[in-house]
Amino acid sequence: MDADVTDSAGTPPEPEEPAGAEQPPPADGAATGQTEAAGEPGPADVTGGTGGTSESGESGESGESTERAERTERTENAGTSTADRTGAPGEDAGSPAADAKGRRHWLRWTALGVSVVVLAAAGTGWWFYRKLDGNIQTDTTAAHELDKYEHDRPAAVVHDAQNLLLIGSDSRAGNNSAYGRDDGGSQRSDTTILLHLAADRRSATAVSLPRDLMADIPACGRPDGGSTKAQFAQFNSAFEIGGAACTIRTVEKMTGVRIDHHIVVDFNGFKDMVDAVDGVEVCLKDPVDDRQAHLKLPAGRQTLHGEQALGFVRSRHGFGDGSDTQRMDRQQQFLGSLMKKVQSNGVLLNPARLYPVLDAATKSLTTDPGLNTLGDLYDLVRSMRDIPTENIRFLTVPRQPYAYDGNRDELVQPDADRLFKQVRDDQPIKVAAATDVEKAKEKAKEGTKKGDGQDDKPDDPDPSSSPSAPPVYSGTDAASGMCG
Repeated sequence: MDADVTDSAGTPPEPEEPAGAEQPPPADGAATGQTEAAGEPGPADVTGGTGGTSESGESGESGESTERAERTERTENAGTSTADRTGAPGEDAGSPAADAKGRRHWLRWTALGVSVVVLAAAGTGWWFYRKLDGNIQTDTTAAHELDKYEHDRPAAVVHDAQNLLLIGSDSRAGNNSAYGRDDGGSQRSDTTILLHLAADRRSATAVSLPRDLMADIPACGRPDGGSTKAQFAQFNSAFEIGGAACTIRTVEKMTGVRIDHHIVVDFNGFKDMVDAVDGVEVCLKDPVDDRQAHLKLPAGRQTLHGEQALGFVRSRHGFGDGSDTQRMDRQQQFLGSLMKKVQSNGVLLNPARLYPVLDAATKSLTTDPGLNTLGDLYDLVRSMRDIPTENIRFLTVPRQPYAYDGNRDELVQPDADRLFKQVRDDQPIKVAAATDVEKAKEKAKEGTKKGDGQDDKPDDPDPSSSPSAPPVYSGTDAASGMCG
């Protein structure tokens, strides 16, 4: 009996039911066990009770273990699922921590992508810069020659104003051989323009110097190391005998204007620049047929490209009386149209359109050491970018047929010296169409005749004819172009 009690000691006592509590109906055989349990159990009954109690205890422990295992498995599965979604155990998808980590991940890739693009752009930009910079040729010979004659050169008058000499070479060497016979490799300046940039960069004046103008050419050094004697000769021969340095010194002697920089442009460069801006529009009153310039054009409005544009500005026999005077006027009008096209089409502000222009220009340029880098040229162009087209003026120095040779020109004085003084002093220069200038001159003459022997002044005098008024020169501006 004691042993049986000891064996069943692990069985927890059943809870006491409150008095009067309704009990569920017992299963079969259970009533007997419960009745017997109410009295003194026998050995057999105790043994059976003990066995039932033991089985019940084992069953309870097994159920609790199973439940705990299931809970553990669910927790582990949940953790695994969270880790798969967020990359870190315990971070739910869409949680602040997960979102922050996703943003950091995206920002890292974005920063890397931007860095690659910036480096690629910088590398491309540097390649373009080096290519354009390498196109430019430097005329160190002229710089050395000018240094030798520094004591003879005029001084600059106005600070920040700049004077550039633009020389169009008519050399037939290399790719230029298609434009004429090479007479032993010599070259002369086909076009020479004195470009004055005002100190405030609000105006620019281009003064053409006729190649047939008779001028005093100083003694100049020759490429072979020798030197020439001072002479009175045709202006463009200075470039042939002494290069850019001799041309510069001739211009300085003629004008008293200090030349700060010079640029030599060849034929092919001009053609390529016109093509780079998709041609230049011109208007012709009459058709043109000049076999020597390989130019045949109908009358009317039309757009000229490389070869045609070059023939147009070089032709002499296909226009009017074939004089160099008319050719220079035509060149000025064409350059005005070119400048207008560049500014109106936004070429200077559009890298995709600016690069071909710069590439064509730099390939054809030979400059002094002060303008031999792309940065130097960019600064020069940028300083002119905001000049209104109506303030970019073109004119030819006052000239007339040379007294001893009608095929040559000479300066008209005192008009020429007055123009040169205006350039030196950075004074505004006015231009008008040739017909308007001639009308003004005729009106001034009539007024002078009417006033002879009379005390009253001439009626309605032209302000430009007054001695105190700035003179008006025959020329044009970039706003007008060739077609108005």
